[in-house]
Amino acid sequence: MSKQLNKKIRVFSIELKSKRNLKNITLTNECSDNVLLEGSIGELLTAKFAEGIILEVTGKDGVIRIDLEETEIQKTSNTQVIKEVLNNE
Repeated sequence: MSKQLNKKIRVFSIELKSKRNLKNITLTNECSDNVLLEGSIGELLTAKFAEGIILEVTGKDGVIRIDLEETEIQKTSNTQVIKEVLNNE
């Protein structure tokens, strides 16, 4: 059970070289628990899987990391995405 629970929880980190790269942090009022983080990591330098289990997107001004295996990413064509959007309308 504990292994299954751990697979469902995703951990991420965002590291920015300067607070000027953070554009917005929104903590909503007590009606909702939503949090929004917006910013810029600058020009893309690399996007790779570190240790096979962490997607690491590195920009000139920062890094975003999320524990996500390469096998978990689904490759979809634009046609598939359009069909999914139309079916949901």
